[in-house]
Amino acid sequence: MNTTTHRIVVLGAGYTGMLAAIRLARRTRKLDVRITLVNPSARFTERLRMHQIAAGQELANHHIPELLDGTGIEFVQGWATAIDPDTRRVHVDGFGELPYDALVYALGSTTDTTVVPGVADHAWTLNDPRLAHEFAGKLTELAATGGTVTVCGGGLTGIEAATEIAESHPGLRVTLISATEPGAMMGEKARAYLNKAMDRLGVVRATGLRVTKVLPDTVELADGTRIDADLTLWTSGVRVSPLAAEAGIATDERGLIVVDPTLKSVSHATIHAVGDAAAVRQAWGLVHGTCQSGLPTAAFVADAIAAGLRGKPVRPFRFGYFHQPVSLGRRDAVIQFTNADDTPRRFYLTGWAARTYKEMVSSSPVPTFKASKRMTMSVQLSKGGTATRATA
Repeated sequence: MNTTTHRIVVLGAGYTGMLAAIRLARRTRKLDVRITLVNPSARFTERLRMHQIAAGQELANHHIPELLDGTGIEFVQGWATAIDPDTRRVHVDGFGELPYDALVYALGSTTDTTVVPGVADHAWTLNDPRLAHEFAGKLTELAATGGTVTVCGGGLTGIEAATEIAESHPGLRVTLISATEPGAMMGEKARAYLNKAMDRLGVVRATGLRVTKVLPDTVELADGTRIDADLTLWTSGVRVSPLAAEAGIATDERGLIVVDPTLKSVSHATIHAVGDAAAVRQAWGLVHGTCQSGLPTAAFVADAIAAGLRGKPVRPFRFGYFHQPVSLGRRDAVIQFTNADDTPRRFYLTGWAARTYKEMVSSSPVPTFKASKRMTMSVQLSKGGTATRATA
């Protein structure tokens, strides 16, 4: 074996892990590099579109080995269960030890079902496409007789899920429960349009109270109110893999890897973190996990590793938010344009224009993956302008 080969291991084949691996392969194609991508499933999951599966729509079935075809990337299917950052090895169940010279940590996040009693036992989530398909089947059965569906969480995922379900199954009573006003991050006019769309679709809102317990057919709120729920979909809160913290890698209170301005771990320079797994700070504040911010971190890390192998300097990562795109079923949407720190600007889009815009910016990432094999794709809408020019 050639010991001069630079071994790069990418953990996680979600949006960020896939892009990082494929972009790395292209950026290092003339170098002596071996890239290995590790993921528990051989199917690529389009997390941003899971609410469509849950509502009963079929999406294309993409296999990771096929998406990697022609890149030279080795795919290892299995769970990464331990990292030894001192010996630079990853243990993968069913495979064994993977040594690395550089590690890209892209394990992302999942919906947190541990905080509120009953969620893990009685609520559904959008974490797994197989469960989303099963939930869709339950919806179809329920729609045949009429029934109640409760979506917990008034963030963008909850809004998209509630409106998608209501549009696909108009005979169901859909209730969206949120501790804050749905779309609270948006400007007043965009939020007014959002509420108008939910009224049109018949989505009932219960706001201002947190959920304290989920029962088999009921959701209980903090004031003791109970809301009937033949099916409960939980979209509130996220958690990350404990793998990094267990390995002694520096993490914040949420378990995210703390990174420097070039997205390297502050405790282990051979480890880069991207997407939801990284605690990324900009001059305006902390980046929160979205596809909008995740893909730029993946592209940046791929370019940074390639630059480092060529002995070139790496400039700090810069990112600013640009928009908050929200689908409201298949025929409607609202887009709130934002400042770099994700606060709302005056501009927004609604209706057909917003739906078209949303489909353009938030559709399947697979075409981007395929194009990234041949060219350097731009995946970043904004670097934040003056808001990110100060030292982060």
